[in-house]
Amino acid sequence: MQRPDSGEYNSYYERYISLVETSDIVGKLTTQGNETVALLSGLGEKQGDYRYAPEKWSIKQLLGHVIDTERIFAYRALRISRNDATQMEGFEQDDYVRNGPFEHCSLKGLIEEFSAVRLATVCLFGNLAPDACLRRGIANKNEVSVRALAWITAGHELHHRRILREKYLAA
Repeated sequence: MQRPDSGEYNSYYERYISLVETSDIVGKLTTQGNETVALLSGLGEKQGDYRYAPEKWSIKQLLGHVIDTERIFAYRALRISRNDATQMEGFEQDDYVRNGPFEHCSLKGLIEEFSAVRLATVCLFGNLAPDACLRRGIANKNEVSVRALAWITAGHELHHRRILREKYLAA
């Protein structure tokens, strides 16, 4: 699967795609998932509730957001790869976090959930036929290709891992 061209996604997502410095997206999704699990596994349960500012998400909420968003991106990729031309709506990330169970979950449980979701994502993208990767659909009123969704997924996680390191773990 080759890196997507800029015309395969909304320019907003360049902020994520630009973080992914590889042409092996399935390998990158695998290794970066392992890196994130290793980073988070070094934290104690109490650290999962840490917020670097009162109005910001906790570490558990941030991880829950990454999990939810990856599921949504993978769902979009699945539908588009299967030639489903139905337009897909967007989602409001703050509502998802606010209504998610993350504050009541253990950090360990969320890390396990992230691992399971990432494995499913790797399997999805790793088993796609080359022509399916080029298919395009409409998600959140914007055209996007399947392969762009793979890079967006990886870049989104890298973006939040950087925030985790800089804002949460640097304290």
